[in-house]
Amino acid sequence: MSDLTAVTGVLDAWQKGIEQHRPDDVGALFTEDAIFQGLRPYSVGPAGVAAYYDSQPMGMTVEYRIREVRRLAEEVLLGWAEADFHFVDGRDPVQVNLTVVLTGGLISHYHASRR
Repeated sequence: MSDLTAVTGVLDAWQKGIEQHRPDDVGALFTEDAIFQGLRPYSVGPAGVAAYYDSQPMGMTVEYRIREVRRLAEEVLLGWAEADFHFVDGRDPVQVNLTVVLTGGLISHYHASRR
């Protein structure tokens, strides 16, 4: 499997979990010690990730575009993407730069910052 395919597979599952409002499915994509830095205070581990996405509004969707992928070590990948979160209530999309580090196929670090 290519590095790009590996990052795309995880982000596709992340996207699907968000769009179906399945926060536990999103949390399951993260390692037990994952650092999660969304747009609010950070958390560590899948439970914090699930709580973050559980608090998001129903109907939220996300589109992402992978910009770069790098192999950092044997089972460690870095992915950088642009992501746009859309809401059903008509508010402006939230546009972020998103960096993920995958370790053994799961997200071990997630950092989002507004574009």
